[in-house]
Amino acid sequence: MDRLFGALTDGSTKKTGSGVFPAINLTESMDNYYLRAELSGVKAEDLDIQTTGKNISISGERKIFDVESNAKYHRRERDAGKFSRIVGLPDYVDSDAVEASLINGILTVVIPKKENAKPRQISIK
Repeated sequence: MDRLFGALTDGSTKKTGSGVFPAINLTESMDNYYLRAELSGVKAEDLDIQTTGKNISISGERKIFDVESNAKYHRRERDAGKFSRIVGLPDYVDSDAVEASLINGILTVVIPKKENAKPRQISIK
């Protein structure tokens, strides 16, 4: 079926996957939230990360550089262009202590919880 569809459309159809870029995972530990995003081909200087209230936003641009500007594509599956994601967080965070790193195309954002959002053991008297 894919071959037939590709033949009918000259094979240049775009794969969208889930349709959301970048794909992210949001996990939680006792002290932090961890946001990891797949951003292959995106440079750190092309990214903007901001926290507001209970949200974190990631925006940027993935640029595709072709060997020749007048190259004819036989297949194009890598998306390029501007993107933006806003991710809701379960609770308020310490925006001043957020740290981010981009290693091998994976963006990792460590988002510390505010003190009042952390679980606290209550002793019984």
